[in-house]
Amino acid sequence: MGIKQFFYILFFLLALGKGVNYAQELNCQISINSNQIQGTVERQVFDQMQKAVYEFMNNTKWGKDPYAVQERIECSILINVTQKTSNEDYEGTIQIQSRRPVFKSSYYAPLFNYIDENFQFKFQQFTQLEFNLNAFQTNLTSVLAYYAYIIMAMDYDSFSPLGGTEYWQKAQQIVNNAQSAGERGWKSGESNRNRYWLVENAMTPLFQGIRDCTYDYHRKGLDIMQEKPDDGRAVILTSFDKLLKVYELRPASFNMQLFFNAKRDEVVNIFSKGTPEEKGKVVERLMTIDPANTTTYLKIQESR
Repeated sequence: MGIKQFFYILFFLLALGKGVNYAQELNCQISINSNQIQGTVERQVFDQMQKAVYEFMNNTKWGKDPYAVQERIECSILINVTQKTSNEDYEGTIQIQSRRPVFKSSYYAPLFNYIDENFQFKFQQFTQLEFNLNAFQTNLTSVLAYYAYIIMAMDYDSFSPLGGTEYWQKAQQIVNNAQSAGERGWKSGESNRNRYWLVENAMTPLFQGIRDCTYDYHRKGLDIMQEKPDDGRAVILTSFDKLLKVYELRPASFNMQLFFNAKRDEVVNIFSKGTPEEKGKVVERLMTIDPANTTTYLKIQESR
């Protein structure tokens, strides 16, 4: 049993009889940008769409652990609708972000930040969104559920070693169900940077170092920084060794890119407060495993 699962079970037992309100796992803010679609009728449809997506993400029970209202995972979804191809068919992008609290602080650490540009879906006004993990029903609910499980997987991975495996597996099941779907983003041959490869890589032992780093970085590093900032930075620096092993086998991989999409600005802030020796070591390491953002990492050495 992982640390996060243990915590929630313990919380559940202690809270029995105390009137604690329980909630689903996600506290997901939803925004629909439909500026490129004109018309009063469309405005009403998009208002209904935003409400339906909000209820789907926040009212679905995605896992088995009890969550108190204040413990829900903070996340957001921005759907940018760029085209209406028929009466109920839309195209656009979907951006997903999530974050997790840092122990004994008011700070939330970013975990996931990704814009999926292969997003086509049908939406019929006044219909409830339905999802079945065992079958592909609609692309809209499949994409939303897929990213709900990705959010859960990354959150659990940050609290216990490989703690999100159950949710990675559920996301992979959605991918498998979608192989016969006509919409883009689900198949291995379309691209090496899509929904298929995000979960396929996460479940492949070769990429386990990213998940191991996620745990060390957050649970062993960030979560102690409020009381022991020097120790926390040292752990985070060491955690990058696990990314180095992945980079040596798969340089510039999709999952590594996603890791640094979420973390690079945070890393700069953390190590800007480090010693000159720490700054030199972390910049050298980051320039090796994430060379595309070298200019960003050099800011660490410029700080005082």
